[in-house]
Amino acid sequence: MTTPERRGARALLVDVTPLKESTDFRWLYAGFLSSFLGRQLTIVAVPYQVFLLTNSSLAVGLLGLAQLIPLLVVSLIGGAIADAVDRRRLLLLSQSLLVVTALALAWNAAAPQPQVWILFVLSAVNAGISAIDSPTRSAMVPSLVRKELVPASIALNQTMMNVAGAVGPALAGLLIARSSLALTYALEAATFVLAALMVMPIKHVTAVEDRRQMGVESIREGLRYLRGQKPIQGTMIIDLNAMIFGMPRALFPALGTTVFGGGAATVGFLYAAPGVGALIGAVTSGWVGRVKEQGKAVVWAVVAWGAAITLFGLTESLPIALAFLAIAGAADVISAVFRGTILQLTVPDRLRGRMSGVHLAVVAGGPRLGDLEAGLVAALTTPQFSVVSGGIACLIGAFVVQRKVPELWEYRSGGGVIEPAPA
Repeated sequence: MTTPERRGARALLVDVTPLKESTDFRWLYAGFLSSFLGRQLTIVAVPYQVFLLTNSSLAVGLLGLAQLIPLLVVSLIGGAIADAVDRRRLLLLSQSLLVVTALALAWNAAAPQPQVWILFVLSAVNAGISAIDSPTRSAMVPSLVRKELVPASIALNQTMMNVAGAVGPALAGLLIARSSLALTYALEAATFVLAALMVMPIKHVTAVEDRRQMGVESIREGLRYLRGQKPIQGTMIIDLNAMIFGMPRALFPALGTTVFGGGAATVGFLYAAPGVGALIGAVTSGWVGRVKEQGKAVVWAVVAWGAAITLFGLTESLPIALAFLAIAGAADVISAVFRGTILQLTVPDRLRGRMSGVHLAVVAGGPRLGDLEAGLVAALTTPQFSVVSGGIACLIGAFVVQRKVPELWEYRSGGGVIEPAPA
């Protein structure tokens, strides 16, 4: 017989009911795991290779800028496409294109003289493809599970992403150190092939709009809807604040090889540590479905992120640094679960692709702007000063958002889908 204490302990663990109930969600989940794991390999490999070829943290930061431009442009278009075509076929196409970019990275790495410009171009192309792939996956989730299971589905996705976020960077660091960059990129290509195979059995996904509606007006409709939704705007603004000022990953190659006195493996551990913490946070996220004041939870999670990043920048001990990065990762995943829940349960299905596209532009574009900010400040001062000042700026920014966007702070779950106002 199950004891009350045992039931309470289980209530802390991530809810796996969506995986039990929906076969299609299981396939989507497995494909996402494989694809996201592959992306984690390049998150380490490309910046590390750029740093090896240039010995410049600024160059690593500019890599984020190269990814940002196509990400912002394509995410709006990608969301509109995801609302107008068969989302399953769109995922198959995006995975096929990602295979091509990964193989091109492997070819460049195996060349006698790898070219930095190729890394920038392929990273930009990869970001553009991902700007179609990610909103498509996000928009599919609410149609595959019951409404009350959407928060659990998002928590499961966060768990999976952080399993990959913990394993992928560490694996990349070890592969680069013990084998080669070319092999790392080739393994990434294999994960995208597997992801495409996982998508093929999904059955119950159809287009939600007529194909004729895909275009500029479709994008404008999505932006008009967002303009009237202050809580959703607040989730995006506060995440931009956290990622632009408090995302020090562009400095990991410099910190790992200088401050912490290591090599590729140490750099990989720095990239992996937030993922480990986020994994712990996601696995113990069974309580999130019982939180009603979701807006406050988002704000406090960002405050915890900023504090942990600040403390990370103040230490020169690798174990302590990894611990602070893990705490930051745990805070980030809690923020992501609540932000995703607010988005998916508020937006009507016919607009989910476009809103997921805008959301992707924020959650993926913010870290790239953060790469640029961190690299620029480090070039003018030191990597450690860049980390600490960014963490403090993140804390100040969270307070400003809480004051200027009270609709986020006051948001409570249970409001239901909000249809756009009549034009």
